[in-house]
Amino acid sequence: MNNLIPVIIWLVQAHLPKQPLLIFLFVDPSSSDLHLLLSLHHFALQGFLVAESSLRAISASPVTGAPRAKKKKQKDFIFLRKSRILEERSSKRIKSTMEEDPPGDNQTAKSASQLNLPPSMNRPTVSLETRINRLIDYKHYHSPSKPIYSDRFIPSRSGSNFELFGLEPSPKKDGKEEAAGSYAGLLRAALFGPETPEKSDVVTGFSPSRNIFRYKTETQRSTNSFSPFGSDEAPGVSRSPAKSPRKILRSAYKVLDAPALQDDFYLNLVDWSAQNVLAVGLGNCVYLWNACSGKVTKLCDVGIDDSVCSVGWALRGTHLAIGTSSGTVQIWDASRCQRIRTMEGHRQRVGALAWSSSVLSSGSRDRSILHRDIRSQEDHVSKLTGHKSEVCGLKWSYDNRELASGGNDNRLFVWNQHSTQPVLRYCEHTAAVKAIAWSPHHYGLLASGGGTADRCIRFWNTSSNTHLSCIDTNSQVCNLAWSKNVNELVSTHGYSQNQIIVWKYPTMSKLATLTGHTFRVLYLAVSPDGQTIVTGAGDETLRFWNVFPSPKSQSRESEIGALSFGRSTIR
Repeated sequence: MNNLIPVIIWLVQAHLPKQPLLIFLFVDPSSSDLHLLLSLHHFALQGFLVAESSLRAISASPVTGAPRAKKKKQKDFIFLRKSRILEERSSKRIKSTMEEDPPGDNQTAKSASQLNLPPSMNRPTVSLETRINRLIDYKHYHSPSKPIYSDRFIPSRSGSNFELFGLEPSPKKDGKEEAAGSYAGLLRAALFGPETPEKSDVVTGFSPSRNIFRYKTETQRSTNSFSPFGSDEAPGVSRSPAKSPRKILRSAYKVLDAPALQDDFYLNLVDWSAQNVLAVGLGNCVYLWNACSGKVTKLCDVGIDDSVCSVGWALRGTHLAIGTSSGTVQIWDASRCQRIRTMEGHRQRVGALAWSSSVLSSGSRDRSILHRDIRSQEDHVSKLTGHKSEVCGLKWSYDNRELASGGNDNRLFVWNQHSTQPVLRYCEHTAAVKAIAWSPHHYGLLASGGGTADRCIRFWNTSSNTHLSCIDTNSQVCNLAWSKNVNELVSTHGYSQNQIIVWKYPTMSKLATLTGHTFRVLYLAVSPDGQTIVTGAGDETLRFWNVFPSPKSQSRESEIGALSFGRSTIR
């Protein structure tokens, strides 16, 4: 074993010139030198290149050991000679082929066709001797850059055309391309577009190689921009625009002076007709304001010893009911400014009126409610008793089947068409109940509001006789009205804030809080289109507000709003 020397064989496959194969052999020079040489020549003939340093190592090694048999040497010599003859024939064949068909001609095309390669990928045939010489001087020989071909498609970055992507090739370090930089640039361009922050914009403390998407200035992009379809709008999908919250003007668009408008919580002096005419009781007179023309008309004067306590329009037509402090109820035809009849029955002032078709209900300080059929000759057809104090609130339901009444006894009663006693009694309020409103959207839903000591809005289901909810408004509740177009309601308030609040039902979230009156907002009426409200207060003003939307998404400017900006007087 001491006579063995290491021999390094560098085998390079002809079709993989950049993947060398190193073989380490321990050779006994005295016995195996000829066999090793023959083996090396055999590898060369099979298409491998043999490092000449191996041959030199063998030839320089001392030959020691016992003499070989003569017959053995003769066999080896014969084998070596045959090998050299095969090598010479192979060299002659290669030379003749190169002389007949230079590189790039028919032979190259033939070999290319055998390998199934395009003509641009052909390479000239290199002789065995040239390959061995290159291996000897492999440290000094630099082969020209040529594309690498293999069974897999691995793109060469040196031949990539970055101009197609609007990118610059990544910087090189020591003559080599930085692969990570190119990949990061392509990925940024694919995800964020060509205009993306550079690596210098990376947040301090973060390595670009660890997190390439952490920048100082983050690009604000819509969530739709990350659509898998590559655009904000997916094909075949129609996106509706985001619904913006409805804007409610915080100031009145029109103000009317109303001299002698009484500051009395128990009266109802303002009402708006279906013909768009506003009726207002001022002192002992009733005035009409036409919202279409802006014309003011004095309807009547009830006398110096009497005063107007309530007004109420019939649901259809031009009939107006007027309640007086003497306890009488007058019926007027507003179109002709003519009184039709006067009905007795109450002993004290009539502060509440409510129409149901041809039936007029009146509530009085004498604690009674009278039903009057204007088609009948009698002053009243029935009398309802139950309240222990003045009746200050009256409202019929939209189906005309139920009547709600509120009184200064802090009670809320519900009556049907034929009862003389209340069918439902609600005693939860702790102050006078003047504010009453039936919902036009939900059958049997009733809202009521209490006075200064109560300050609450309560909701009732008269169908199931249940108390639904309660909200504290922190101020006296004077009036309530539902919107005809949306599920919202408006409330007016007195002590201590004198505000107007628009609520969203059933969440009871505040949509708007309107201020402008300097006294309690005691009076409220809704326009026939359901968009505008008018409020009256002890400051002797009537203010018009646009608070509710149109039923058909039309312009929110109502008919009265087109010609009534500014301030004027109602008489």
